[in-house]
Amino acid sequence: MSLAGVVTGELYTVSEVAALMRVSKMTVYRMVQSGAINSIRFGRSYRVPEDAVRKYLEQMNPGH
Repeated sequence: MSLAGVVTGELYTVSEVAALMRVSKMTVYRMVQSGAINSIRFGRSYRVPEDAVRKYLEQMNPGH
């Protein structure tokens, strides 16, 4: 399976997403596990596409 066209922009680690959102890594892991934010699993780690972070933040802050 190819990810070409599926993922655009950067892929962030859970730590990077946590730093961007100013939350704990555990909070990001919970968001990933619940499906609140899309992610891609690479072995034992997760990567979060840049557009998934943007979409999540837009959903949490409509109109801004």
